[in-house]
Amino acid sequence: MDGIKTPDKVKLSKRDPARWHTVYSIISTAVEEAAIAALILWILPIFGIVLPAWGLWLALIVFAIYSYIMYRIGHPTISYRKVSAPESIVGSTGVVEKDLNPDGFVRVRGELWKAHSKDGYLAKNQEVTVSGIDGLKLTVNKKPIDYR
Repeated sequence: MDGIKTPDKVKLSKRDPARWHTVYSIISTAVEEAAIAALILWILPIFGIVLPAWGLWLALIVFAIYSYIMYRIGHPTISYRKVSAPESIVGSTGVVEKDLNPDGFVRVRGELWKAHSKDGYLAKNQEVTVSGIDGLKLTVNKKPIDYR
């Protein structure tokens, strides 16, 4: 049973930035909350500013909500899987977003790409097949009709 991963054997992989982002977010939020509490409890009274206990709790809760919102906004960008080989898009189906005459834009796999049509003019919303890639520009053909 040495090959089976049990919860006690699971480790943080350096190749999983989404997991590291979560751990880093929790640790940094705890440190920042402690710094806010220290500021309110020890530093402000030096200057004659004394906040009531509910003010401390309100500040900590507001910062925790802010941290959570920022985590929710930032986390999806880190958890996206990177495309290791752009050539893997060849053979995919897409939709014309801006008329190809012969150049324009197509949407393939949810991403907008600059494209060149081998078939000349292609109208918006027409389905196309990716036949090649040159840098960041796709070469597309009319999607063949399947008569099956």
